[in-house]
Amino acid sequence: MRKVVGSVFAAVALAFAAGVQAQVEKPDVHIAIGGKSALYYLPLTLTERLGYFKDEGLNVRISDFPGGSRSLQAVVGGSADVVSGAYEHTINMQSNGQHFTAFVLSGAAPQISVGIVSSKAAGYKSPKDLKGLKVGVSAPGSSTNMVVNFLLAKGGLKPSDVSIIGVGAGSTVIAALEQGRVDVLSQTDPAMTILEKEGKIRIIAETRTLEGTEKLFGGPMPAASLYSPVDFVKKNPKTVQAMTNAMVRALLWLQEASPQQVLATVPEDYLLGNKAMYLFAFNNVKTAYSKDGLFSEAGAKTTLKALASFNPKIDPSKINLGETYTNEFAKKALAKYAKKK
Repeated sequence: MRKVVGSVFAAVALAFAAGVQAQVEKPDVHIAIGGKSALYYLPLTLTERLGYFKDEGLNVRISDFPGGSRSLQAVVGGSADVVSGAYEHTINMQSNGQHFTAFVLSGAAPQISVGIVSSKAAGYKSPKDLKGLKVGVSAPGSSTNMVVNFLLAKGGLKPSDVSIIGVGAGSTVIAALEQGRVDVLSQTDPAMTILEKEGKIRIIAETRTLEGTEKLFGGPMPAASLYSPVDFVKKNPKTVQAMTNAMVRALLWLQEASPQQVLATVPEDYLLGNKAMYLFAFNNVKTAYSKDGLFSEAGAKTTLKALASFNPKIDPSKINLGETYTNEFAKKALAKYAKKK
């Protein structure tokens, strides 16, 4: 009898999954990401590990690249469908005649810190003192690179006044500094927290918190998001809605979860061999996650202003900000899951 009942439940579950899958245009979705182990991308990892994509009828494949610019290249080249990365790229791409839309926000702040190696910290007084130094970023053109460029502009410097070096994310960041290949790092946590606590760097700018972000950029700065070519969103609205539902559900889970629950959910190798430091880093950035997946107009305007401050190719008068993001899908996801969190 138990075998019969078990078989019935299994059949019902399969039928339900098949029914959900039939509702989406593209159940097999490929997401490109740049540095998945970073806390910056924690909501995506949680969505995957908690099974929320599968609950929405999606078979999601995630490919990890050294930085956000590389993951974007994968989508531009057609080998992936969606980028998990910084919202700012939608503005950059539009200025180059390529149109992308971000459809769910996971990071309300960039969570990027800039730190100078301790041996050079005494000589640093302001951003102008970065001139001539070697700066490690996840990948040239990535969000970590953007933060450096903005900081340089505040010191009256140009991006060409420093040497930008791609060092990836996670353990490779720590190795680059310990091997003396960089003088400055612009990176996410937990790597930056580990280096800071070990006394190897001094933080000179941070966007780990909403307050730090406001201080650096002068306003809110949306960060990690899921974004895709406008045509993909238009052709696959049910698929995009399913991805957004899963992500928003994870964001709501994160608001209620304990640090220990987060620790138990992420892969062991993401902890970089130090659970206590990972938890410390998580507590540093936990207010930087979006609570609802929604973009703000003020955040979009801050991003455009920041990019235009150091990139002469971006003319704010020619950018249609309304095309670079949408809250249509996140609002529907909140209507579905907010009452059930």
